[in-house]
Amino acid sequence: MCGIAGFFSDVPVAPAGADAMLAELSRRGPDAASRLLLDNAFNEVPAGPACHALLHARLSIIDPRPIANQPMASSDRQVWICYNGEVYDWEADKVALEANGAVFRTHSDTEFILNAYLAWGLDELLARLRGMFAFAILDLRHGQVHLARDRMGEKPLVYTHIDGQFAFGSLVRAVLPFLPADRRTFSAEAIDAYLAHRYIPSPRTIFTDIQRLENGHCLTYDLKTRALSKRRYWQPEVEAGDWLPELDQAVAMRTVADRPLGVLLSGGIDSTVIASRLATQSLTRFTTFTAAFPGSGLDESRDAADTAHRLGLENVAVPMPADLAADFARIVADLDQPFADPSSFPTWYLAREVTKHVKVVLVGDGGDELLAGYKRMNKHLRTRWRRHCRLPLPIVSQLASKGAGKLATELAMDWREAYSLRFSGLTPGQRRFLQGGRPLARLCYWRAPDPMPRSSVGENDALQALLAIDFANYLPDYILQKSDLCTMAHGLEGRPPLLDHRLYQKLLSVAASERYTRPAKLIFRRAMHPAVPADFFQRKKRGFNPPLDGWLKTSLATRFTGLGQRLSLNTDGLLDAAAVDAFASSYQQGASALAEQALQLLILDESLHQLRALCTRV
Repeated sequence: MCGIAGFFSDVPVAPAGADAMLAELSRRGPDAASRLLLDNAFNEVPAGPACHALLHARLSIIDPRPIANQPMASSDRQVWICYNGEVYDWEADKVALEANGAVFRTHSDTEFILNAYLAWGLDELLARLRGMFAFAILDLRHGQVHLARDRMGEKPLVYTHIDGQFAFGSLVRAVLPFLPADRRTFSAEAIDAYLAHRYIPSPRTIFTDIQRLENGHCLTYDLKTRALSKRRYWQPEVEAGDWLPELDQAVAMRTVADRPLGVLLSGGIDSTVIASRLATQSLTRFTTFTAAFPGSGLDESRDAADTAHRLGLENVAVPMPADLAADFARIVADLDQPFADPSSFPTWYLAREVTKHVKVVLVGDGGDELLAGYKRMNKHLRTRWRRHCRLPLPIVSQLASKGAGKLATELAMDWREAYSLRFSGLTPGQRRFLQGGRPLARLCYWRAPDPMPRSSVGENDALQALLAIDFANYLPDYILQKSDLCTMAHGLEGRPPLLDHRLYQKLLSVAASERYTRPAKLIFRRAMHPAVPADFFQRKKRGFNPPLDGWLKTSLATRFTGLGQRLSLNTDGLLDAAAVDAFASSYQQGASALAEQALQLLILDESLHQLRALCTRV
């Protein structure tokens, strides 16, 4: 688990540029920082200006010895890898590689990926990898650079390709120093997309000239022609067989680490399933960690502690702070670009404490997307009668988030696009209000989903459409982005067993009536340890919500002063200063329903302020 970056240019890049890129990765990889520098003829140079580079900041989890540091080279130094992630269950393939002459000097998965590429090529390598990864392979033999991102989108990867010059990184902020000064411009489309969704859907980023590689995709950059090509390398396939043994394997293989490992445990189903499978396999040496919200009705720490006790696991409750003023700017910086999931804050605080005890954690991400666990899905399905009906109604500029205006907006949108209103940041009407009443370029910025595989029994086309949207957008760009950024900000590796692609493909073979239930995820009753109470699935889903209103009215209250002017300036007038201030004033005067949107504006303000400063500094 690490941070990666690199560039390929026809003119030398000053050492300060590579230093700035590597510095932005330091929190992701606090254990080692290394670089490969090459001149224009691809000869290695020890220091100074370089035309090409691979940069790596390491969080050492498997084989922490310096010999396993990256960038890592083949024996002839013609192929190099720069890799972020963790892949599992590769030992049998390693034996096969060794039988064919491959030499291993480490027991790291980095060296396995490198040797597997040398033996099998990119396509077969990707087909065999099981886990989370984002990597770059520089192949000087064929004059190519290959980039790939894992199937589900657990690890981030962004890039820029301008006039044939190419650079990539784990973070937007790690690629920014490579951009020419006149190309460091915010994207108005991305800002509007952020307002619509609380995040910026792939392939966009906040900068016009930086793109995000979609999950399950790979890139190839030709070092001679400087052309860039992109393709999707994976489509899920239905895989017959019992899913429970696959779950046990997915959990067990993710406990392999050379650093201490723990479990993030809430009061919810998904993390409890993971803890149950650990207990069932007698893997009870791991400590569980739970975010606690003292005095709040959202606090799940007692339920989590009770579950841990029943399963024979130690539990540590981590109280969340009542005041985040001192940390707000740091958290926004660690989120890399505008990103407004309120649960990012407790996730960040939880990771900060947990990393003092362990360096790897199992996390429960993915169950809701795999098994239709979100209430919003059922709510939107009630309107599926109008899937082929769209009314030519105007989008009215308005401050309120509910009422007749929102209903009219929903009827004016395509049924799939209108699904965004179930959990959007700001409604189209609010976005128009904040942008001075100007017409919107788009109502929804989601990436069009790839076709989803279907099992043979009882599929629901409407539900499949919503699952496909979440799988392409909400899961990789929201849930997994938050998990990665908040844990890696503290040098903590999170591993989600429920997103093992082999487990997912086994679940696809289960009849829809068993996969999609009310209450949700009853299929996981088989996976629960007998010690878990029988009424567990009837408990109310509480999510992971912080005391947002209290934060906004205390520690963050001063940030509303001058908000409109700052946002108007940093969005080049896209947001109207008076409208932003009216919106903030409405919230402060009692419109508590606007709390999440108010936070969204504060995060945008701080993020754009930081990024604009970086644009002038590097």
